[in-house]
Amino acid sequence: MHLNNLKKITLILTTTISVISCKTNTKDLAVNQDESVKPNIIVIYTDDLGYGDIGANGATEIKTPNIDALANGGVRFTNGYASSATCTPSRYALLTGVYPWKNKNAKILPGTAPLIIDTTQMTIPKMLKAKGYHTGIVGKWHLGLGTGHVNWNEKVSPGPNEVGFDYSYIMAATQDRVPTVYIENGHVVGLDPNDPIEINYKKNFEGQPTGKDNPELTTMKWHHGHNSSIVNGIPRIGYMKGGDAAKWSDVDMADHFLKGAQDYVKQHKNEPFFLYYALQQPHVPRTPHPRFVGVSGMGPRGDVIVEADWIVGEFIKTLEAEGLLENTLIVFSSDNGPVLNDGYFDDAVEKIGNHTPAGPLRGGKYSLFEAGTRVPFITYWKGQIQPNVSDAMVCQIDLLSSFAKLVDSDTRVDDSKELLDVLLGKSKDGREELVIEATSRTAFRKGDWAMIPPYKGSAINKQVNIETGNSKKYQLYNLKEDIGQHHNLANSNPEKLKELIVAFELILGNTEIKTEQIELK
Repeated sequence: MHLNNLKKITLILTTTISVISCKTNTKDLAVNQDESVKPNIIVIYTDDLGYGDIGANGATEIKTPNIDALANGGVRFTNGYASSATCTPSRYALLTGVYPWKNKNAKILPGTAPLIIDTTQMTIPKMLKAKGYHTGIVGKWHLGLGTGHVNWNEKVSPGPNEVGFDYSYIMAATQDRVPTVYIENGHVVGLDPNDPIEINYKKNFEGQPTGKDNPELTTMKWHHGHNSSIVNGIPRIGYMKGGDAAKWSDVDMADHFLKGAQDYVKQHKNEPFFLYYALQQPHVPRTPHPRFVGVSGMGPRGDVIVEADWIVGEFIKTLEAEGLLENTLIVFSSDNGPVLNDGYFDDAVEKIGNHTPAGPLRGGKYSLFEAGTRVPFITYWKGQIQPNVSDAMVCQIDLLSSFAKLVDSDTRVDDSKELLDVLLGKSKDGREELVIEATSRTAFRKGDWAMIPPYKGSAINKQVNIETGNSKKYQLYNLKEDIGQHHNLANSNPEKLKELIVAFELILGNTEIKTEQIELK
């Protein structure tokens, strides 16, 4: 063969191999890029934070610059809802995508309650695990543990790890309930086996002081309900004996959970992760770290809101330092609306001043009025979500199906609407209908309208001084014209009322409702 021809053939072969190699490398790179851009998902969940407790929603008497930065840099929803006006049901709905009124056990739980999420049930972490995510929870749980007879001195199971979380670092219930210990992957942290824990919600242990019988041992005075075992000078709900080495420090709790959340994202930054970061604030007992005491001028409630805002800021700084912000969808919200006196004398009422925790809304925690379930609701994703304000109706119950869409999962739950484009600010076509719940009572949102059925019972929860929403008559409000629910239109607009009642009853499963049977008075 002629030398020149040989050179030509060699050149052609070399070029062909190079092209194939480039294509192969490009394909491999594309695969790697697809894997690397799988977004992290973080839910930051506050406890009892009201719609009007943040500057972005109109607060002027309290400063929340870090939460406001999320709101101003993402989508701030004016019609964002928890499913319920109390903690356990909202948390159940968020993680399962199922209306909590469908589960008779989804109500405020004692610290000894069994797990109320069935271990075979679909959950956000379970769905994301199937798509290659590492899943973690840091903070408040309050969805039950075990099967009803927990031995706190052994592994506590089932719990978060059995419903989809690879890692869990939690408190069992609430800061005001025993056991007052942290639990990591089912094990009480720092437990001395020679000082076993005993818990009882009905009967005290012999010789153990209580807030009711030993007020001289308390540093926080109880108002209602919180008069059982004393831990760190604070009387709690329920009785506890033992476990002294494992008991948490209340004033360090926010810092403690912050470090847990920071450590989690640092450890899992090289793989897609889901973190459910459930803050304990501003739920009672309000125990700000000493560096935050007095900063708000509103007493401990205001101080812990300022502390929670700082916590959010520090957590966002960690995400930024680790290079995670551009690849992380953050959802910020609250489990229910606000309450001032929720069991302790802590100056929340006396020092509220001109601050309005519910903003323009009526009611609060425990209430069927809007302030019970309409809460701060923000989505943030640096570089992906364009800053805007959305009036679309969204609910935490919708996160499961929406996250599934984000990660290309086929998982859907009937009650959970797929609203990914709405959450990302690309659409304003939110929910048309929503059933809300408060202490086992339900009400209905449809479009701009709110309907509350008649309920027996007091119109005011006198312990916390919040309107319950109870009335002997149907209540109908046009929220677009009357966001404060001052004008009941049930009698003046009977056709709209009947329309809502029928739609409401259909969701509840009552297909036999007849409009002529509806008694307005």
